[in-house]
Amino acid sequence: MLLRFTIRLFQETKWRLLYRFLVQFGIKGMLAIRWFRNRLQKGQYFPPFWMLSITDQCNLSCQGCWVTQQHPPRILEPNLLDQMVHECNTQGSYFFGILGGEPFLHPTLWSFLAKHPKSYFQVFTNGTLLTQSIADQMAKLGNITPLISIEGRHEVSEIRRGASYVYPQALLAIEHCHHAGLIIGVATSVCQSNFNEVVNMDFIRDLIERGVHYVWYYIYRPVGPKPTPELALSEEQICTLRKFLVQNRPHAPILMVDAYWDHKGRALCPGALGMSHHIGPSGAIEFCPPLQFAVEKIAIGQSLAKLCQNSSFLRELRHFCKSHTQGCIILEYPQLLADFLADKLISHLEMSENQRISILDPACGEGELLLSIAN
Repeated sequence: MLLRFTIRLFQETKWRLLYRFLVQFGIKGMLAIRWFRNRLQKGQYFPPFWMLSITDQCNLSCQGCWVTQQHPPRILEPNLLDQMVHECNTQGSYFFGILGGEPFLHPTLWSFLAKHPKSYFQVFTNGTLLTQSIADQMAKLGNITPLISIEGRHEVSEIRRGASYVYPQALLAIEHCHHAGLIIGVATSVCQSNFNEVVNMDFIRDLIERGVHYVWYYIYRPVGPKPTPELALSEEQICTLRKFLVQNRPHAPILMVDAYWDHKGRALCPGALGMSHHIGPSGAIEFCPPLQFAVEKIAIGQSLAKLCQNSSFLRELRHFCKSHTQGCIILEYPQLLADFLADKLISHLEMSENQRISILDPACGEGELLLSIAN
């Protein structure tokens, strides 16, 4: 598999882009982990990887999406983005996941990405806005890999996405990226409605033929404005997914990324391990993208490193998650998580007349308000 995959990379991607991927993502990523571990030994804490939701604006409304769109939409301001990336670089962190909403709707996305050639960005996109011009722009910058979301074939995708023609548009986006010589990823959130369509080798072979180089399998979490809990996988389906990945990963000339288990089959939560945290479009420093609760919020002139080091909320949440599971606390212990958040957010915040805490119970199918406190 490794030999065939390597041949594919050299044949299908521009060598300049492949070199930058290997250096800026591969080598710098390994160094970031080493520096992270060295910091921990000194009692210092700063994650090696960051997920940045740069806007909550999106042109779709998907089932299970954790983003609540605001009107007008919120965005991470360009100066704040630049400040955070520069500080992360000083800490040895150079890899960033760029999320939304839909990242291509951020008004200054391209100037931001161009300002940081030493960093590497994985852009999560639904693909509907990814034209040939945009693919060529990513190739020109050279420090971007697109991660295009495919949530099933035609009918299933339309229901999941709440819009028509999303599936063929995603395939066209892959084609544009292939023509541009990019390293291409596909993400799929595996749920009840798309399980049979995406957990099979026909799906994998189709991606390989279209020039996709890695596929990211993510277990559906029922969160957000449309949690749709009936789409959550059963335990049997989760085991079937794991077996599918283990059995086929050694043979297919594509990287099959397992977002829930490590290479030894152990459940894995990057947030609980302190490997990654998330910053929302308001600047809130959050545990992970689907778990959007925060006490700290970064602004211009503030140090992200100091906020992380001094955040008792993030520290206690990491400890809470590790004490119950190595995996996803949302999937395994949603009610315990809701209880923890209700207790800790109240105790960490001093309420004023302009402050409000709203906590949603992730175990509640209707996204019911568990706690709302306002002065």
